[in-house]
Amino acid sequence: MAQWVVLLDDGGVMNDNRLRGPQWQRLVAEFFAPRLGGASEAWAKANRAVIKAMLEPSAWQKRLQSAQNFHYFDRTYQLDWLKDMCTLVGVVAPDDDACYELARQATALIIPQIRSAFPGAVEAIRTLFRRGYQLYTASSGTSTDLAGYLDGMGVRDCFQRLYGPDLINTLKNGSDFYERLFADAGVTPAEALVVDDSPQAVEWATRAGARAVLVGQASAALDDAVLCIASLAELPGILQDIEPYPLDMDNP
Repeated sequence: MAQWVVLLDDGGVMNDNRLRGPQWQRLVAEFFAPRLGGASEAWAKANRAVIKAMLEPSAWQKRLQSAQNFHYFDRTYQLDWLKDMCTLVGVVAPDDDACYELARQATALIIPQIRSAFPGAVEAIRTLFRRGYQLYTASSGTSTDLAGYLDGMGVRDCFQRLYGPDLINTLKNGSDFYERLFADAGVTPAEALVVDDSPQAVEWATRAGARAVLVGQASAALDDAVLCIASLAELPGILQDIEPYPLDMDNP
């Protein structure tokens, strides 16, 4: 019998975004205030305001739709993030190249310091790894950002490849994200189990031929291809009961 290849989303599945926000605000202030000037409190407040505006659903969708590819998206996002914060703090932003480099430096230093894992998430990941499941990420964050978060959780060694959009140059904004991820990883959709907190993401995954587990939103799951759990901590228990079809159906 074949075994699931498990693809985990990050924010909302492994890590709690509600815990990340305050930590980001503090660490952003610690990084930028000495380098660009302005009060630490102003940087923390600016980060909160800019991220809230950027993640407003219509604004986020417009940003995704206007992106030519992931690399364009990432550069635009980083520039807007830092320049908009500079405006609110009242300091002069560096030129574009320096601004982008500084934003990436900040992210690289901040992420490994974040501690926001959901209760039981680390134990669940370790359990799946010990049982021999192949683990990948399937996240909108970059592979380098994901490495930083997983290093902070102490579970980076449990994963094979960390898929965000940068590895396949495809934004997580449709079923093509999963199709290209499966192709790049050499995973057949029939053996893929995608775990995400977004009903839209699990819809894209099932459209690409995978099974999916929706975390934390049981009422939103309507498709037979989607299972529901309250948290990642429950995943090892349910995987014992839902094995995938054999890869060779003529020789089970």
